[in-house]
Amino acid sequence: MKHRKLETTSDISRRMGNVHLKGGFAETVLAKALWSKGVRYRKNYKKLPGSPDIAITKSKVAVFVDGEFWHGENWDERKKKLKTNRDYWIEKIEENMARDRRNDQSLIAMGWIPVHFWEKEVMNDLQGCVNKVVDAVQIQFSRHIEL
Repeated sequence: MKHRKLETTSDISRRMGNVHLKGGFAETVLAKALWSKGVRYRKNYKKLPGSPDIAITKSKVAVFVDGEFWHGENWDERKKKLKTNRDYWIEKIEENMARDRRNDQSLIAMGWIPVHFWEKEVMNDLQGCVNKVVDAVQIQFSRHIEL
């Protein structure tokens, strides 16, 4: 049986310092794929709740590329596996999830469509993600025409 080295607080702190919140690889890949399809956007648009990774302002579509850990993908299973600082991480991730829900509700109230993808979803099915964003843009376009 292989033994894991116990991490010190400074090890954890150093690793957390390497986490980047904006401009992640999956986000960049999706943004470039959308741009190549003629979809124009703003990145990390601070004028909207949650600062969407990609904000298609013309059609009011807000795209978020969420990290699986930070935003609680498969959370009920994942939180059972937490070992270090368990209470802290549960509170932190659950607050992130609650904030995501509040931001989505605010965006919807403003007439925007929030679209969320997991990072691995973008990496495993880029074309499917692009199609979902384009569909949301088309939905907004249809709504505009109906008015």
